[in-house]
Amino acid sequence: MKCRIPNQGGQNMNAMLKQAQKMQDDMAALQADLKEREYTATSGGGLVTATVDGDYNIRSLKISPDAVDPDDAEMLEDLVTVAVNEAINTAKKTADEEMGAITSGLNIPGLF
Repeated sequence: MKCRIPNQGGQNMNAMLKQAQKMQDDMAALQADLKEREYTATSGGGLVTATVDGDYNIRSLKISPDAVDPDDAEMLEDLVTVAVNEAINTAKKTADEEMGAITSGLNIPGLF
């Protein structure tokens, strides 16, 4: 006499695959959205403003005339560097946080 045990694994696998596909679709949509966004940062109390896109390319750089001192070009260089780096860091942090929100919902029993 053969004993048949219902195959529950197939249902769990299908649910897991659907969940993984949804997560992949959500991540692709978010990545496209993040690339289109702009991230802006300032330095020197607003003397320099840098804007980057989600690919970390500079979209714009604004320098107040008050920041231009012919005798202190190094200060202006520092202000530009700080503003650009801060805008890039904001873009990265936003991407990490929003991607993390998608992947934190992943619930695959036995995977982790």
